[in-house]
Parts: sequence; C-alpha cells; structure tokens
Amino acid sequence: MLYWVLKNSIHFGLFCYHRKIEVKGLENVPKNKPILFLPNHQNALIDVLLVGVDCNRKPYFLARSDVFGGQVLNALFNYVRMIPIYRIRDGRNTLSKNDAVFDSCAHVLSRGEAIVMFPEGNHNLKRRVRPLSKGFTRVLFRALEQSPELDIQLVPVGLNYVHAEKFPDSATLCYGKPISVQALYDEEDTQGSVIRIKEAVASQLKTLTTHISPEIQYVEITNYLKTQKVDFLDPVRTNRLIKQRIIETSFVAKTITLGNKERSIFQIIFLSLNFPVILFWRLVVKPKVPEAEFTGTFRFATSFLGFLVYYIILFATFITALNFWWALGIISFLLIFNLCYVKWSR
Repeated sequence: MLYWVLKNSIHFGLFCYHRKIEVKGLENVPKNKPILFLPNHQNALIDVLLVGVDCNRKPYFLARSDVFGGQVLNALFNYVRMIPIYRIRDGRNTLSKNDAVFDSCAHVLSRGEAIVMFPEGNHNLKRRVRPLSKGFTRVLFRALEQSPELDIQLVPVGLNYVHAEKFPDSATLCYGKPISVQALYDEEDTQGSVIRIKEAVASQLKTLTTHISPEIQYVEITNYLKTQKVDFLDPVRTNRLIKQRIIETSFVAKTITLGNKERSIFQIIFLSLNFPVILFWRLVVKPKVPEAEFTGTFRFATSFLGFLVYYIILFATFITALNFWWALGIISFLLIFNLCYVKWSR
C-alpha cells in the first residue's frame, strides 16, 4: 500500500511538473517475462522516475552507489527497489562488490521480474546515444550462467525532452520492441555476444530518441533543428531531418541569439503567488546543483516537497484567519492556477 501511494504521488507530481508527458509503445513490454529496461540517460533522476511510474511493471533500479548514504536514505532506496552499482570512480576497491550486485540482479531476473539499468553508464544532456558500456551484459550473462533457459527480454527506452534544464518541460517515453537475449547469446563466444547485444540495443535507442551522431557538427546540427522548430518529442521525424540535412549539405556554423522574452502577466502572477517556493529554489537549492544534468531532478524535488509544505502552511493560515471553506477554495484556486500555468504557458 505504501509503495502504491508513493508511486502514484510521484506520478501526480510528474504530471503537475511537466507540460506534457506522452508514453508510446507500452504494448511492447512483456507482462510475464524477465525484463531489463535499457533507457538512454539525459536527465538524472527524472529519467528514473518517468520509467518507474510508466513501464507497466514494478521494477528494480540499478543506481550509482554514491547516491546511497546514511541509514534513512539507504532504507528508502531499498524500499523503492534501488540497487547500488559501483564504478571505478568510486574506488577500485569497491568494484569487487559488484559481484554480489550481479548475483542479486540474476536472482531478480530468475524470478521473472524487471530491472531498469542505464546502458550508457553516465548521463549527459546532449541529444545523442553514447557508446554503451558492457556492464548490463555482465548482468545478463550472470543470470544466464545461473539459469541457462531464462528468456530475458531487453526493452530499449527512448527518453525525449524539449529542454530538460528548463521549466516547465515536456517529455516522451518510447518503448522499443523487446529483444530476446537467447537469440544473441552464445556461451562459447562471450565477446561476440557482448558486441551483438550492444549493437541491437544501440540500434533501437538511436531510433527511439534524437541521435545527433557527428560530434564535430553537434552545435551546428542542433542550431539547425531549432531554426526548423523541430519537435524533439518526435524522434522519428527529428532523426529523419538530421539524416536528410547531412546528406544534402554541409553545415555552416550558426549562432542563434534568443532575445529575452518579456514576462507575461500569467508568469508574473505565477511568480507572485508562489514566491516563497521560487525564492527557496533560486537562492538555496539551485546554487547547490552539482551538474547541469541534475537541474531537473533538484527542481522537481524542490517543487514536489516545497509546494506540499507551502499549501499546508497556507491552508492552516487561512483556516485560522477565515474558515475551512475559504481556505479550501483559496488552495484549490492556487492549485488549479499553477496547473494551468504549467500546461498552457509559453
């Protein structure tokens, strides 16, 4: 019951935070087979939350070990099925702990459950699929060593954002066709199996999210897409436009200067009605964001908890100063106004 409440609270929070969230391809997700969800990784914890609440399964999550710390935090992460994975940057002496992690993941898959793992091994705001690490294949191979007949399904997930650092943003999740590990795995050819599996996953991911391949032309291609007002929530059309442009012409560097948009009355009212939460974000939380990729995560956490506290304080204040019905009406108006701002402001 607690898990259900937490999941649906986060689902509602994501709905209120984003202008639009669209989910495509959920019919591709097997219901009764072990699954390894493999999303691209741009937007830190937001990626995790979006997949977790909208994948039609109750998955475990492999997360970098440095986010764990302290008994309370570890207990919470364990409850929501997060499993720490250790990287070389965490210290070479920690890598040996991954053997136990792989065994744990193999046990999860052998029970027919699902795991979410980011195969790129890191996050980055650039609109491209980075080279996949072989860490997720080690999880697969360990599971097949223990249960050779296990029919593990790989489901690539394309996460697409309009502008992940800004608010309000929109997102599209595209679930790809399931890939059977058994069809690609050969226990006599481990290295070949790694290459085949990585290529199959990467190939789908490059169609499920925007993939700007040439590093040297990244800025030029991105600027071109902006001038075309491309919809980054539609990776199929965006990737088609990228390929067409690369074939037709060489890129000439352009600098796009966006003028400062004048604040609308709608935005001024929003800032005025919610200034305590907004000031807390801008003065206290935002300066502590460690990397640009974490901006959305920290902003969402501030909004999720900050507005909850803000509404409770306002409700208590208006009950004292006026009465219950006035307090309920004012808070309802504020909630509806804020939701309208997120969904329809430009």
